[in-house]
Amino acid sequence: MLKNWLSPKSHAQGCSGFWFCSCAGLPIVPGGGGGSTTATGRAPVIIRGKRARTVDAHAHCYFQAGLDLMGAEAKGVLPPVKGVPEHFLQMDQQLTARFEAMDAMGIDLQVLSINPFWYKKDRETAEAICRVHNESFAELCANHPKRLAAFASLPMQFPELAVQMLEEAVKKHGLKGAAIGGSVAGDDFANPQYHPVLAKAQELGVMLFIHPQSTPELAARFKGNGWLSNVIGNPLDTTIALQKLIFEGVFDKYPELKVLGAHGGGFLGSYAPRMDRSCFVSPQNCNPEIVLKKKPTEYIRQIYFDSLVFTGEALRHLAAEVGAGQIMIGTDHPIPWVEDPVGHVMATPELSDEDRLAILGENAIRVLGLTV
Repeated sequence: MLKNWLSPKSHAQGCSGFWFCSCAGLPIVPGGGGGSTTATGRAPVIIRGKRARTVDAHAHCYFQAGLDLMGAEAKGVLPPVKGVPEHFLQMDQQLTARFEAMDAMGIDLQVLSINPFWYKKDRETAEAICRVHNESFAELCANHPKRLAAFASLPMQFPELAVQMLEEAVKKHGLKGAAIGGSVAGDDFANPQYHPVLAKAQELGVMLFIHPQSTPELAARFKGNGWLSNVIGNPLDTTIALQKLIFEGVFDKYPELKVLGAHGGGFLGSYAPRMDRSCFVSPQNCNPEIVLKKKPTEYIRQIYFDSLVFTGEALRHLAAEVGAGQIMIGTDHPIPWVEDPVGHVMATPELSDEDRLAILGENAIRVLGLTV
């Protein structure tokens, strides 16, 4: 069956000279010539004669050895969602299934991360968990360098240790940065005690991937139908984290800091202009000792965002607000939030060919220093 991702009628404005259709997985490009499959069976995306390299910057896994270190608390780590068994990647058949799933989505390479579940643990346990993760990531990525990269795990509740482990993860293990929570067990990492970690990330030139952990302060209100702790709590957690970095002057202090916000950066890109009015409307709620060098909304173009916003219109708006050069594919795989991340980008209106190539993979390749 012909699957029409981009049609001249429905997306003429969203496609500058490129129709992407799929028949048995083969793309059709201007001038004829359906794409031929690669050795893995993947059909490449061709835009104006250029093969698009595709990178998923937001994908997850677990290592059983890390969970085991949580003891009795391990039972509460795995979320009650579809896709949990597919998180584990330490057996050949598990890796084969992961690569097949990536092929089905049209993804060349995934950047793996583990959502922090150790921020309340003691120093010895937290260090052991993060070390297991980072060493396991290093082995996986070394064995499959064209398909897997990873963000390190850090014991952020012990900032000086997190600094050491970040440097080790990057310099020794070749990891591409670190995944951190929206807060450190409710403590904002925009606070000064965490600045050494931010400074080290800037020094190393690597990314900090902010992945939320809901907003536990609102747990009582999230109860009931609809999994609101996730659908509201997660994007809210990211939004608070990013706005704290802006309003506390962190991006002025660390202007080269690379930060990636999960789930399209939460609500930030959709409601950013309100930030510019806050200190005018209520100056008593703003610290006169923190004088930002530019308007709050201008800092969002220093932040990177993933594409996990579900609709073409939402992605179009995000690109208009932050710039296509700041967006990377994100899927949250193997949790089945999205099935067609490449098609999502291709069907988004008002993106140029260069925008599509950037979002599909070139931004991640450039910023993270990937080889695809």
